[in-house]
Amino acid sequence: MLAGRASLVTLIGKRRRISATDQKDSLNSRKGDIVSPSDSLSPSAPQGKEQSLDLAMYLSKSHNASDNGASQYLLDWVSCPVCGRNICGTDFLVNSHLDLCLANGTKRKMTQRTLLQFNFYSSSKSNIHVDDTSSSKNLVVPLALDEKVQSSNFTKCAKDLDDQDGRSGMESNASFLLSNSKTCLEYSVQSLIETQSVHCNETGSLSPLSSLPCPEQQFPLLEGTDVGTSMATLDTYIVGRRFCDDVDLKEGTCVSFVRDPENVKDHNAIKVLCSKSGSDHVLGFLPRDLALYLSPLMKNHHVMIEGLVTSLPDHSLGAVPVRIFCQKILVATERESDEHQMFQCLWENVARVVESSKDFPPNTKKYQQNFCILIKEVLKHHSYLFTDDEKLFLGSFESLSDDSQRLFIRLYRRKGPWFRISNVYYPEISDHQLALKGLLAAGYMNRLEYSNEPLENIVKEMLDMLTVSECRELSSQACLKRNVRVVRREELVKGLLSAYADGTCSLLPTMVAERIGACVRISALAEFLLWRVQRLFFLNGKQDLSAFLLVDLGLVRYPTYTCSISSNLFTSRSDLLAYEEAMDLAQIMDQSLDENNVEIVMRCIEVSEGRISNLPKERISQSFTQKSGGMFLSQFTASWVYSKVLTLGVSVFERDRRYTNAIMLLRKLLNLIAQDGRRGYWTLRLSIDLEHLGHLNESLLVAEGGLTDPWVRAGSRMALQRRVLRLGKPPRRWKTPSFAKSIKRKIKEVYIMGRPLNCEIGSKNRFYGDDDEQCGVEELALQYYKAEGWEGAHSESGVWMTIFGLLMWDVIFADIPDVFRTRFQTAPLDLCTDSFYPARMALIESHLRKVKHGMAKDILTTTWESNVGTSCQGVNWERHTVTDLQDIVTCVGGPCLASICRLLAQDYKSWSSGMPDLLLWRLSSDGKSDDAKLVEVKGPKDRLSEQQQAWLLMLMDCGFDSEVCKVRPTPFQD
Repeated sequence: MLAGRASLVTLIGKRRRISATDQKDSLNSRKGDIVSPSDSLSPSAPQGKEQSLDLAMYLSKSHNASDNGASQYLLDWVSCPVCGRNICGTDFLVNSHLDLCLANGTKRKMTQRTLLQFNFYSSSKSNIHVDDTSSSKNLVVPLALDEKVQSSNFTKCAKDLDDQDGRSGMESNASFLLSNSKTCLEYSVQSLIETQSVHCNETGSLSPLSSLPCPEQQFPLLEGTDVGTSMATLDTYIVGRRFCDDVDLKEGTCVSFVRDPENVKDHNAIKVLCSKSGSDHVLGFLPRDLALYLSPLMKNHHVMIEGLVTSLPDHSLGAVPVRIFCQKILVATERESDEHQMFQCLWENVARVVESSKDFPPNTKKYQQNFCILIKEVLKHHSYLFTDDEKLFLGSFESLSDDSQRLFIRLYRRKGPWFRISNVYYPEISDHQLALKGLLAAGYMNRLEYSNEPLENIVKEMLDMLTVSECRELSSQACLKRNVRVVRREELVKGLLSAYADGTCSLLPTMVAERIGACVRISALAEFLLWRVQRLFFLNGKQDLSAFLLVDLGLVRYPTYTCSISSNLFTSRSDLLAYEEAMDLAQIMDQSLDENNVEIVMRCIEVSEGRISNLPKERISQSFTQKSGGMFLSQFTASWVYSKVLTLGVSVFERDRRYTNAIMLLRKLLNLIAQDGRRGYWTLRLSIDLEHLGHLNESLLVAEGGLTDPWVRAGSRMALQRRVLRLGKPPRRWKTPSFAKSIKRKIKEVYIMGRPLNCEIGSKNRFYGDDDEQCGVEELALQYYKAEGWEGAHSESGVWMTIFGLLMWDVIFADIPDVFRTRFQTAPLDLCTDSFYPARMALIESHLRKVKHGMAKDILTTTWESNVGTSCQGVNWERHTVTDLQDIVTCVGGPCLASICRLLAQDYKSWSSGMPDLLLWRLSSDGKSDDAKLVEVKGPKDRLSEQQQAWLLMLMDCGFDSEVCKVRPTPFQD
């Protein structure tokens, strides 16, 4: 990934929907900045004027913008010739209604469920029944579940399945919080992957369903025999049926279930198959929350499942109820094993999921309430940033009917941008047509008008609405790949677009329009204003409406702190508009890099350069200083966003070896932005690029100047020092710098041998460990140190961020004005800035004195017990146990811990990465010679980065025992 790309992606967060047409319009609206590459510094519009992101622009850019006014819907009502209902007499509403009526008698159309439909126990509606008459020694599937949630169980269970299937993040943690099994704490993940004498195949398929006993029949577990069985039944649903419209289901249809570990969205996904004409058709999937527990049961615990369709939904797009027959084959040797206990833990979670989802679909009302709260709070606290028209528009949402509100929230959370009216169906909405009519009248939705819309501009978006079978049908009509059966949707769409581009199928837009029928989309005005509302509420692009629901369900807990706001986030509406324009351009830049659209990338760089160049230098400097509410608020300025785009632009130019252009951008950034932690990176890249062009003297001057800059720190400072030593030799420089002795200090090195598995250049090194299993260089080093009596973990910076968060918890969440502005923060806004330490200096130093004098273990233990499971930036509750962390802080010692915590408090951003790979600790029997060691592990041909060298030297200064462990391959023997 290009340097600076990850930072830009984090800033953008979840992308706002911007169509290709809107992107083009957005860039064209700034054409005054893009006369030519050489004229990129041309003057732009005067400051203070609201530029391209005002309300008028979005009204003009929206599709069918003239439909936004509500007054035109006050027309005569007419009777539908199909169903006889009275409908509003506008052309598009009449056509839309007719499409719906006619679609009722056509072939079934399917839809794909969204997050709201099946996450958090919303898709499986059932009760559970277990048949087991075996003795108490045999397998028991518990039915009565304690409602109390134990966060410690969540910690262990989430770690176990995370290790098992490689899944991590909010989804796994949220689901596992529902576990209440005490046994989960006591069993390692190894029990999940132990193979037994009886195995089921990967699909988990049973014998034909007709051979299965009825659910009421009993399957005894025989004492003293090798194998026993137990049967249970579940009632749930098939979801995600968008791409299957050629299977006519009937009540009693037999279905089978196949694990889908290659699914990029969910490694635990379980596909539902229906056999037809000798081949399996994918009907959809089991609900994600249910599959999370059933999938490991199928994979590791000899659970085989099949099922049948119990009834058909009232609507063709509704979730299909199915009954699942779960058969457990229990090996006699596992009755007393850890695997048996893990099975019980997983099954208890299955039972809880099933029980929690009886009211289908749940959480709809919560989403609706939270969405209204979101709008109300933003209008209350940030009303000065909206015009009267915008406030009136947002306020009108609450006046919509419940059905209209729920339908909008459903569609707003879907990918889109266009939705086929015939595919819009949700069970909690009583009248979809009336709900849609209300949204159209209020301007929250727009309808696709084929007579006015230039279809060639949205043909890709139209193709995305087709099912796979419809794409195949179009490909056949367009005579594409007659003799090749294309299965993947991406290939079909790509072929159709190619045929349209080269004129082979010039009527493609019309052909697609005939199939998709009437379509709607979120209006550009609603899309933009609600993006602004979410951005102002959460202060980032990563969180959205689901953050409310996670808290409501108890799946995520945020720290307790006081929101004390003394200054506005934006000084004026014009500043907000400038910021939004910059964010708009940053997103276009990010999307263009994904699409490898070099032309648009270059235009984004030129626009950013023109914008930041025309801002007065004092205004840019003010946005990066501690005026106007704190330096940390600079991240909400247009100049901050443009500097991110230009930093990424430097990487783009360097990748293409356009060093002259990169140097120009770097000089501009350094000249305009005097106070910023990125100055070290910019200075280093400028010195390197000058050397690429052969300007060695100038490169040396830049490096020497960077060492006098107080904003050049950590790895960048060390890299510049090394450049000065290398370039500053006679005759350029005769005098040795004062830092030469410090920078040349010897770092201890140890060498170990390993049997290599691969020798490819550029690939990650793999070796055989002591147990002849494959492992990386870090695991190989851990085995080496374990033989010397060390306990250890491959944690890099993670364990230190966790220790810092736990030791400094009261400092991080202290009452400081303006740093906490929402209820969904995991850290103060100034944590990664230079404002953090000065604002809390007395509190930090008082706290560090306690750490230094041996109270670290008590502080850590108290914080853990009081806040376990609470979200905090840098703290990982699952990766390390409290016992391990207590041993670590005991072995490291108070003085060293205080030094690291002070370093992170002073400059969290610079020092929060690059720490050594391994943390080792060793407790002594007398408690007086406890020891800790930090080790950076390097494989063959690897070398230390500047940041890693800076950390190792800093650790040596703090009194740590640190070293570099180099792994060398053993020579091959014939």
